[in-house]
Amino acid sequence: MAILDNLGKYRNTGLLILRVGVGAMMMFHGLPKIMGGPENWAGLGGSMKVIGISFLPTFWGFMAAIAEGLGGFLLLLGLFFRPVNMLLTFTMIIAALVHINKGEGIMGASHAIELGIVFFSLIFVGPGKYSVDGK
Repeated sequence: MAILDNLGKYRNTGLLILRVGVGAMMMFHGLPKIMGGPENWAGLGGSMKVIGISFLPTFWGFMAAIAEGLGGFLLLLGLFFRPVNMLLTFTMIIAALVHINKGEGIMGASHAIELGIVFFSLIFVGPGKYSVDGK
């Protein structure tokens, strides 16, 4: 189909749409966690127990909130793109493990798994030319 054959030249536009859309949604998820304060961060950071880390839960929770909120903004801009996607991938791995350990199975963890796959894939693809890193 001729119209679909030409879409390949819009790779950078597709990456821009993906970055802006997923980045905005991560900001939407992360900003309330950032604003939740130390008590909220401690609860969130307690999730690290799934990989055997039980010290400094407030720190880990704050880092997860920043990874989602600020990381989403940096993803949207395409700034520090690969490091941000590495942090977001790790955050989604922990989120998926928490859901699985709660007995929710793959279906309960599916959103975190799907986002983790997206973030991990973006490490290899890069931000595209319509990004701060691309300039």
